[in-house]
Amino acid sequence: MKVYQIKTSQVLPISLSTAWEFFSDPRNLSKITPEWLDFEILTELPRKMYAGMIIVYKIRPILNLPTRWVTEITHVNEPFYFVDEQRFGPYRMWHHEHIFKEIQNNSVQIQDIVSYTMPFGFLGEIVNNLFIKNRVLKIFEYRKEILKKTFGASENSEEQIEYLSY
Repeated sequence: MKVYQIKTSQVLPISLSTAWEFFSDPRNLSKITPEWLDFEILTELPRKMYAGMIIVYKIRPILNLPTRWVTEITHVNEPFYFVDEQRFGPYRMWHHEHIFKEIQNNSVQIQDIVSYTMPFGFLGEIVNNLFIKNRVLKIFEYRKEILKKTFGASENSEEQIEYLSY
């Protein structure tokens, strides 16, 4: 079983508290998710996430087939990071770390580290290489562009996307 990992980094010209306020509100997830996923949150959401919170979504990740995705917020260390993990959904395993680090000039570095595995063994690896990898990367590219439009670009704008497999 291969473990795939995507690491992204983006600097935004906002304070740590502004970053936390935006990202810890689970209702903002739909604002930074591409329309082509047909993303819909099915659960009632509070204004602020908490450890143990379950969120149920409907998405269309591939071939326009609707899929339910259940995630749990497993760790929260305000305002520095939180983790969401898939409980049920299209992946065998999905672990997403959101890390916020204050840097000079009242800016914040936002890092996402997504580790995932595919179901169905070798067949899942083929599907990942043909479709999933590029779609997940496009989701993060879209997210970076929306965040730039929402918060502006930073002078220290060192943006990175790295894809690894183990």
